[in-house]
Amino acid sequence: MPETIDYARYELEFDADFSGPDLDPAQWLPHYLPQWSSREATRARYDVGDGLLTLRIDADQPPWSVEYDGIVRVSNLQTGVRSGPVGSGEGQHPFRDGLVVREAQREQRLYTPRYGIIEVRAAASADPNSMVALWMIGIEDVPEHSAEICVMEIFGNEVTDASALVGMGVHPFNDPTITDDFEKVRVELDVRDFHDYAVEWTPSGVRFFIDGQLVRSTTESPDYPMQLMLDVFHFPPEAGDAGAYPKEFRVQRARGFRLR
Repeated sequence: MPETIDYARYELEFDADFSGPDLDPAQWLPHYLPQWSSREATRARYDVGDGLLTLRIDADQPPWSVEYDGIVRVSNLQTGVRSGPVGSGEGQHPFRDGLVVREAQREQRLYTPRYGIIEVRAAASADPNSMVALWMIGIEDVPEHSAEICVMEIFGNEVTDASALVGMGVHPFNDPTITDDFEKVRVELDVRDFHDYAVEWTPSGVRFFIDGQLVRSTTESPDYPMQLMLDVFHFPPEAGDAGAYPKEFRVQRARGFRLR
């Protein structure tokens, strides 16, 4: 198996370089799973321009869904959204049992690839109460289309000057064709610097890369369109010091490629 990606086989189809004065509304929706809360409560806080996106959690930022996720704060960008009507259980990313739609969402599919390369160049945080990630989740036009491909996921309390644990793999949620295959891989890097994280997703599996080098692979492979979820989470302690604000996730670019 080749340990690099043959980009000559692919063509660029999604290019977020954050060079403009704001997010491109044709690329990103600045909310986190608003169907389980509301667009207002899940609105991301961020700065963008000159080739850099900084997702922020500010000291005064409220929890995104006290009902379903307690005191967790999130600033998230995603490339699709859909839900059933208010009161139904039909919505994307069923992260726990008992979820009920609180605000119905019009279906939008800004960028929802089925196979290809997805990559991000980003700098993680060492804040011990934060996590940064790029996930892909199913659109869930049917409940089984619900798996997740975790391109990268880094908790600040697992970061040191010289190494970190980087989560990567596939989660099934309600997809009976997928077996959970997820691992936290130790890498000898300072992930607070900018690095490239990528997946090559094919019908036969998913390969995971950091700075162009193969890190792990799986034969699990969701067979339906998926959207991007780019985010920073803050898990404030119930007591004690939550640390300095804002919590930040810096991103230089996110790109997607399809086979030629």
